[in-house]
Amino acid sequence: MAAAGKTSAKKETFLGSVGGFFKSFFTAVAKGDFFVKLSLIWMGAGYIRRKQFIRTLLITAVEAAIILYSIFVAPQYVTKLGTLGTVKMESVFNINTMKYDLNDYDDSFQILLFSVISIAIWVVALFIWMKNVIAVYELQQKAKRGEHINSFVDDLNGMLNEKFHVTLLTLPVLGIVMFSVIPIFVLILVAFTNYDQQHMAPAELFTWTGLSNFINLFGGGGLSITFGYSFTRVLIWTLIWSLFATTTTFFGGVLLSLFLRNKRTKLPKLWRSLFVVTIAVPQFVTLLLVRNFFANNGIANTMLKSMGVTQVLQDIGWITSDYIPFLSSPGWAHVMIILINIWIGVPYQMMVMTGVLSNLPEEQIESASIDGATKFQIFRHITMPYILFVTGPTLVTDFVRNINNFNVIYLLTQDVYTTTNQALANSQAKEVDLLVTWLFRLTQEYYNYKMASVIGICVFVLCSVITLVAFGLMTRGDKEGVYN
Repeated sequence: MAAAGKTSAKKETFLGSVGGFFKSFFTAVAKGDFFVKLSLIWMGAGYIRRKQFIRTLLITAVEAAIILYSIFVAPQYVTKLGTLGTVKMESVFNINTMKYDLNDYDDSFQILLFSVISIAIWVVALFIWMKNVIAVYELQQKAKRGEHINSFVDDLNGMLNEKFHVTLLTLPVLGIVMFSVIPIFVLILVAFTNYDQQHMAPAELFTWTGLSNFINLFGGGGLSITFGYSFTRVLIWTLIWSLFATTTTFFGGVLLSLFLRNKRTKLPKLWRSLFVVTIAVPQFVTLLLVRNFFANNGIANTMLKSMGVTQVLQDIGWITSDYIPFLSSPGWAHVMIILINIWIGVPYQMMVMTGVLSNLPEEQIESASIDGATKFQIFRHITMPYILFVTGPTLVTDFVRNINNFNVIYLLTQDVYTTTNQALANSQAKEVDLLVTWLFRLTQEYYNYKMASVIGICVFVLCSVITLVAFGLMTRGDKEGVYN
C-alpha cells in the first residue's frame, strides 16, 4: 500500500508539472502584452522589449536555424516517411559524360533516420517555443513589479553558480538524446518494416509492413514454424539461464564468504587471493581459454578419453561420438555454460558478500545465540534475510544483466556449437542462444534487421517488466527499522 501510494503521488506530481507548464503558457498568451504575443512569431521580440539584445540574437538564431532546417532539409525526408521511398537505385547513362551514373534514388534508411531526427527537432523546438513565451511573460511581470531583470552577464553567472547543474547536464542530455533515444526510436520503427538482406538500403528499398513481423515472431503468419518456434525455445532458455546464472553465483558467493569468515578456516587471505585471480584475468580471455579446453578435440576430452571416461559414457549411452560434446551438443552445452559461469562469477559475488557480511547485526546474532538458536537457524533467520535485504536490488539487476549476458554465451559457443534442429536453423537460432545473441547473429551475420528489431523490443519489455515487478515487491513495507 505504501509503495502504491508513493507511485500514485509521483504520478500526480508529474501530471501536475505538465499541466502547470501548459497552464503557464496559455496564461502568458492570454495576459501577455504586445511583445509577448509577438514572441509567438518572432521569439526574440519579448527580449528586445527588455533590451536583452544578446539573448535576442541567440534565440533568433535558434529560431532561424529551425526554420531553415524545416524548409530545406526536413521535407525531403518527412514527406517520404509514409512510403520510405519509391525510387530505386539504378545506373543511368549520362549522354553528356558518356558514362553510367547513379540516378537520384531514395535511401529508405536515411529517410527513416532523418525523419525521426526531424520530428525530434520539432518536438524540442515546440518546447523551446512555449518555454520562451513563458519566460518573456515572466519578464513582463518582473518589469511591472519593478524587480531587477538579469542581464546576459547575470545569466552567465547564474549558469556557473546556482544553475551550474543545468550547465553540466546539458551536454550529457544531448548525447543521450542523439545516441540513445533517437536510435531506440529508429530500432522500434524498423520492427514495422521489411528491412532485411533482400531489402538492403541503399541498393534496395524497404517499406512498412505493419505488425507482420510481430505476428511471425509470436507464431502466426508464414514463418510460424521457424521464428515462432525459435522464439519460444530461446526465451525459455534465456529465463532458465538467467535464473541459474544469478542464483548459483549469488549463493556461491555467500558460501565462499562464510567459508573465509569461519574461524576454523586456515590461511583465509591465501584462499581469497586464489579466488580473486579469476577477476583479475579479463573475462573474454578466460572464456576463450575455457572454450578451447572443453572443445571436442581439447585438453579435457583428450584426458578423459585416455582415462577411459569417454568409453564409459559411450557404453551407458550418454554419448554416441568418440568425444564428450561439452559445448557442441544440447544439454551438455547448457550445463557446461552454467558451470563455467559459476567459475567466473562466484569470486565477484564473494567480494560483494564479504563486505555485506562484515556489517551483520551482531546484537541480533548474540541475542539469538543466548536464546539457544543453532548456527543454521541464525543463518536462516538473521544472516540470509539481512543479505537479501541489502543485496536485493543488486540481485534484480544481476538477473536482468544475465538476460543480456552476451559475452559468456557467444564466446563459449561461437564456431563451436552448430544446431541440428532445422526449425532453429531456418531462423538463424541455436539451442544455446539467448535473445541478445540471437539478435546479434540476425544483424551481423544475416542482416535480418526487421526481426532483430522485434526481438530487441521483446528484450526491452521483458527486462522492464521483471525490473518493475521485482522492485515493486521489494519496496513493499518498511524493513529499514529491522536492521537499524
